[in-house]
Amino acid sequence: MLARAITEDSAIAKRQRLRDLIEKYSLLKGREFLLASGERSKYYFDMKMTLQDPEGAWLVGEVLFEYLKQFKFEYLGGLAAGAIAPMQAVCIRSWPERPIRGFFVRDEAKDHGTKKLIDGYIKEGASVIIVDDVTTKGESALKAVRAVQARECRVVCVVSLVDRLEGARETFEHEGIDFRSIFTTDDFR
Repeated sequence: MLARAITEDSAIAKRQRLRDLIEKYSLLKGREFLLASGERSKYYFDMKMTLQDPEGAWLVGEVLFEYLKQFKFEYLGGLAAGAIAPMQAVCIRSWPERPIRGFFVRDEAKDHGTKKLIDGYIKEGASVIIVDDVTTKGESALKAVRAVQARECRVVCVVSLVDRLEGARETFEHEGIDFRSIFTTDDFR
């Protein structure tokens, strides 16, 4: 299976292999979990386990980069920590075909050094895509949206690796922002 996933040039095969790795490494079951949204769940996506696996990180870069080709935008980023690994995977993959620069938004501005709320590459008025590893209600990604909008940036869309189908789409529809996901919890049933 590993050799097939690496040599197969099919976007479908890469997406399927990424789904399999998320299920293997990141989908936790068998106890109750407290989510960032404050809700409780019988399952949890610990995406860091997939994103810090060499094949998983490579596949995230491949799948997201291919998916993002349909959009016109200048920068890719989101709220730390959920956006950092997928953003970096895409930035690395994008070179030299279509170089994409990234940024991340802190929960609050640093109180030292540059004192930035947003680190990395972003310019006033730029078109950006917000990325997140997992969305429940979309509140974390919405913080990133608000931060870049304060810089007069236009949010092209928000893209989540996994949408838990618990309100993120509705959150962004209410804001007039396009929301997409590579996978939903339905892909893991």
